[in-house]
Amino acid sequence: MTFKDYQQLVAQLNCWSHAYHVLDAPLISDSEYDATFQELRTIEKQHPTWIVSESPTQRVGDIVSSVFRKIPHEIKMLSLENAFSLEETNAFFLRAAKSLVDLEDFEKLDNLLADTTIKKAQELKSEFKALATSQLFETLPIFSEPKLDGFAISLHYENGILIYGATRGDGEIGEDVTHTIKTIQSIPLKLQTDTPPEILEVRGEVFMTKAVFEQLNQSENVRSFVNPRNAAAGTIRQLNPQAAMERPLQFIPYGMGAYSDEREFTRHAEILSYFGEIGFKTNQNCRAFLASETAFEQDYQRMEALRDSLPMEIDGIVYKIDDLNLQEKLGFIARSPKWAVARKFPAQVMTTTLLDVDFQVGRTGVLTPVARLEPVFVGGVTVSNATLHNMDEIGRLKLCIGDKVQIHRAGDVIPKVVKVVSEGEIRRAIVMPAHCPVCESEVIKTVNEIVYKNKPSKKITTYHCSGGYFCAAQIVERIKYYASRNCLNIRQLGAKLVEVLCEQGVLNNVADIYRLQIADIANLEGQGEKNAAKILAAIEASKHTKFSTFLTALGISEVGESGAKNLARHFKTLDKLRAADEEALVQVPDVGAVTAHNVRTFFDDTAQNQLVDDLLCAGVFWDENENESIENKQSLSGQTWVLTGTLSLPRNEIKAKLERLGAKVSGAVSAKTTYVLAGEAAGSKLTEAQKLGIKIINEAQFLELTQ
Repeated sequence: MTFKDYQQLVAQLNCWSHAYHVLDAPLISDSEYDATFQELRTIEKQHPTWIVSESPTQRVGDIVSSVFRKIPHEIKMLSLENAFSLEETNAFFLRAAKSLVDLEDFEKLDNLLADTTIKKAQELKSEFKALATSQLFETLPIFSEPKLDGFAISLHYENGILIYGATRGDGEIGEDVTHTIKTIQSIPLKLQTDTPPEILEVRGEVFMTKAVFEQLNQSENVRSFVNPRNAAAGTIRQLNPQAAMERPLQFIPYGMGAYSDEREFTRHAEILSYFGEIGFKTNQNCRAFLASETAFEQDYQRMEALRDSLPMEIDGIVYKIDDLNLQEKLGFIARSPKWAVARKFPAQVMTTTLLDVDFQVGRTGVLTPVARLEPVFVGGVTVSNATLHNMDEIGRLKLCIGDKVQIHRAGDVIPKVVKVVSEGEIRRAIVMPAHCPVCESEVIKTVNEIVYKNKPSKKITTYHCSGGYFCAAQIVERIKYYASRNCLNIRQLGAKLVEVLCEQGVLNNVADIYRLQIADIANLEGQGEKNAAKILAAIEASKHTKFSTFLTALGISEVGESGAKNLARHFKTLDKLRAADEEALVQVPDVGAVTAHNVRTFFDDTAQNQLVDDLLCAGVFWDENENESIENKQSLSGQTWVLTGTLSLPRNEIKAKLERLGAKVSGAVSAKTTYVLAGEAAGSKLTEAQKLGIKIINEAQFLELTQ
């Protein structure tokens, strides 16, 4: 590493920072920026004489845009130092403990050691400091907060009235974004207290929930955003507040800036509690504990487990010394406080190269493009494949083989390509094959138009293998689907076992499941007679099912669980459903012309009808009076429910209970909605329900209503 290399690294970081904070167009992922910034800090530690004034380590934030009025922060808005491991987290707070020990008066200790040699005195003093540091570390009160992946804002109140909201900017001067801040429902325009402080600055994070972000990116009227934080930043810096109003944002405070009042606080937790008292939404996943290696690791595992279930994105945990007196003693360095650190989660967004694109054939014959990537470690695992959804998505991304791409992975969700970072030197167009890659049947192109109520219609292009039951890939996927949890729920008959049995020619269609013998399974590697017997017992148990479950498992295009239940409830018997024409089918609630056509086409097909008969002959059955018994208990019949926010009960259980009682569960709020069941951190659906005057209930009321 030379000084010139160091200068180039500084220039690169400043370029990336400008693109992110000023242009709202990030060039790399957050994790890559963090890693490069960490590299710069290491270099500057090794070569302190190289440090230049323009280095990003020498300032709190980045330059502000000239578009908005500039507002000075009375108290700096600091950034946080990052820790990427348990060891780095412990080291940070051990340094804090050592600093606190160094601040103490060692005059008495010096007097005690006056009669010893200088060398011995220094050794004893060093041992004493090490012991004192270790003991103090274990008494440090720590406050843990999820690190919301949003946009930092400072709200300035005078005598309880919101005067302005400002961005972080460069930490000393921010931008006036009051016009968009006021559109956020979770920010009180007036504090909910009869004795407001003369001056109060509330620092916190403006963020967009995952659900709102997905809706925004699917809109035809806006450019796609890389992540919810980028979307929140772009929304806050809109010149038109009406545009911000259409993208519901939320705000959660994390600290206090300027403050003038008689009330005093001794701990950070007291400040957050006070914010809750005066009208702010506070984070319910915070926790306090005493510092220790075990405590930090347990808390990290707790939040990592919660991460994917939260309605908003978080990219780590902020650990703060809870004692405000200790915070004041420690102070801060140029860029960050010495009493708080951000423990980052493994990267969920990374950049890699698109090496090739394969096409997979699904259960209904649809061909889906799959990206083959240069392996990259993201979200805690090595990723080499990612979904591309369809050819329309490839066109929207302007993607070619050879391009550098950004991929995103969250929890167990299949990684997806987010955008093209840079075009490859050698680019190759992605072309849909003319014939199925599995059975070589002709691939058929279909263009469907999706009609929306409040926005322009959208055309979706799909490609199907025409091979049907002659296509081995479709057969495998149909059998997997039939045995899956949401269908016949034959848990022991897993996907891998289905693939092996299909490869060996034992399974050629769904009905073959019920023809399996012990020898077919027992002779396979890793199975044996005992396990084979368990699988056959599960298969036998699956024969007794429900009419609606059977319809779902048939895999009729566009007929999912909800549609199957509506068809079963309406026609009551398989014979009546088989005989129904398209005109009769569209009379079923939520069954449109496309679904009706698919149902009729399915039962008009000789092979499909034969499959249904084979399943019935194999012993699959259901109680003919099941729909009558259900109808007798349907106290919520005709009602439409919407679920939103974080709920303590699993959503699938709540949904199943509502449907058993006759209610329809919808994903969107409308004038036809009967109830909205709202949990913690409810988002845009709650806002919409409030606007429409829809009845909103909590879980306790839900349980009382559905007893």
